[in-house]
Amino acid sequence: MIKAVIFDMDGVIIDSEGIYLNYLYEYAKTKNPEVTLESLHGTVGTTKQDCWMVVEKAIHNGQTWQELHDEYLGRWTDIFNSIDYLSIFRPEILDVMDRLKAEGFRLAVASATNIEQVERILKENGVASRLERMISASTFKRSKPDPAVYLYTAEQMGLQPEECLVIEDSTVGITAGHCAGMTVAALIDNRFSFDRSLADYELNSLEEIVPLAEKIRDLK
Repeated sequence: MIKAVIFDMDGVIIDSEGIYLNYLYEYAKTKNPEVTLESLHGTVGTTKQDCWMVVEKAIHNGQTWQELHDEYLGRWTDIFNSIDYLSIFRPEILDVMDRLKAEGFRLAVASATNIEQVERILKENGVASRLERMISASTFKRSKPDPAVYLYTAEQMGLQPEECLVIEDSTVGITAGHCAGMTVAALIDNRFSFDRSLADYELNSLEEIVPLAEKIRDLK
């Protein structure tokens, strides 16, 4: 029986993937002006190492992925503070969450982003007050696609994995939810060629979450 819905944040609650990609592209061009945006598409929704190995290959300037990552990390605070997260927030999620709560579902967010950013973004957009838990995988040894963040979120809510519905968009997030033994619904985003093959369901919009949750409530 599904008792809770656990949301990813980036790419689901906020449409941030393209914004982050553009900032990364601007950085990459300072290293190699011939870098193309398309050569960096493989960075979206991946693990840190996989992301920066794509950057290393695209830039091809002799720096290792770790060196490039560490250099970019020094810029991240300024980048984060410059983004208008209200402008990329998907406001329909508020009604979706309210309807889910009215139906008795418990709500949480499990994100790969660090907890300070998660809390700030979700509080600014009125999401935090609707959640039982805001969990970040950044404190874990292994982030998504490892299932640890989802398993921990379920544990903190006193639930079994099979009692949770995960809403994800990226390949690594879908994999994490699947490996955690949870039901996974993938929000379709064809911009970045995410692999949704491990998802149990696909969503064209956030509004489809409520009828889906009601439909599968008693399936497990």
